[in-house]
Amino acid sequence: MVKAAVFRGAQQPLYIEDVQLDSPGPREILVKTVACGVCHSDLHFVDGLYPMAAPAILGHEPAGIVEAVGSQVSYVKPGDHVIACLSVFCGVCDYCTTGRPNLCQSPDTRRGPGDPPRISQNGDPVVQGLNLAAYAEKMLLHENAVVKIRDDMPLDKAALIGCGVTTGVGAVLNTARIPAGSSVAVFGCGGVGLAAIQGARIGGARMIIAVDSMENKLAMARELGATHVVDASSKDAALSVIEITGGGVEYSFEAVGLKVTAEQAFRSLAPGGTATVIGMIPVGQKVELDGWEFLREKKIQGSTMGSNRFRVDMPRYIDLYMQGRLKLDEMVSRKGRLEDVNEAFRAMKAGEVARTVLMFD
Repeated sequence: MVKAAVFRGAQQPLYIEDVQLDSPGPREILVKTVACGVCHSDLHFVDGLYPMAAPAILGHEPAGIVEAVGSQVSYVKPGDHVIACLSVFCGVCDYCTTGRPNLCQSPDTRRGPGDPPRISQNGDPVVQGLNLAAYAEKMLLHENAVVKIRDDMPLDKAALIGCGVTTGVGAVLNTARIPAGSSVAVFGCGGVGLAAIQGARIGGARMIIAVDSMENKLAMARELGATHVVDASSKDAALSVIEITGGGVEYSFEAVGLKVTAEQAFRSLAPGGTATVIGMIPVGQKVELDGWEFLREKKIQGSTMGSNRFRVDMPRYIDLYMQGRLKLDEMVSRKGRLEDVNEAFRAMKAGEVARTVLMFD
């Protein structure tokens, strides 16, 4: 039995309960959760903006230590430090074999309907949220859900790389592929937005404009690499970006998940510019754009988990952190225990934190 924060329906708190994990199958591993970041994506399920069957265990930004492996697992062994990622890949589908494993949807990485569930409670199955279920003391995962990392990387910082950092930095470097010397605007300075700002800095952007409505987030954006800030609470954010740049940015990134910020990101572009939507815009919500702007060769695109190849990307991000070039310590606003998960959601909604990290050891 392990303790987990169980989701029982939208608009309800998570409940700390005992659940049962099955033994690892041939290609599965058991991981002791050491740390897990509380990501805004989970809040979308808790608030009912995205559907999630119940009961379920959420949490998808973890780092931990391998405890046991299945009979066919050769990539990791007990004692290895790992980051788990929701971009679980099969390795053989069209997406995987053409270099886009973050889009893999293969059922081969999950147990079939005739198999016993990975997680259960009183004999009934519990949904493994986003194939990870990291708000729990241990995780039973497909081996392709983890990347092995260096032992000297602090696991509380490594957890951030599992989603927020990979999503934000990757959107800039992998999805948009900004060239050095670019002008960039980032709409939303939560964990993912701050990671995108760092991606722009690492990628050599000459101008990085951070847009948010909260003064504390704009201050952190400056600390992490923003050259300019726009307080969206008191002015038209897109117009401000156009004024600062003298015509718009070459690249913009939406890191909130709202219709209005996606539209602002597009409006803030210079002719020929590209807007990348990172945030989870609620299901059913439409984004409206002025059609004539496409005649100026403006583009808008989506990004899923930073277009990652996480077994390649994440060790590189760790090296950047160890070199002092990727700042993660500054992004950890608070630490807590599993029992603090609902407070972490409240603080996130209030804009008080960049990231809360739950510690299990």
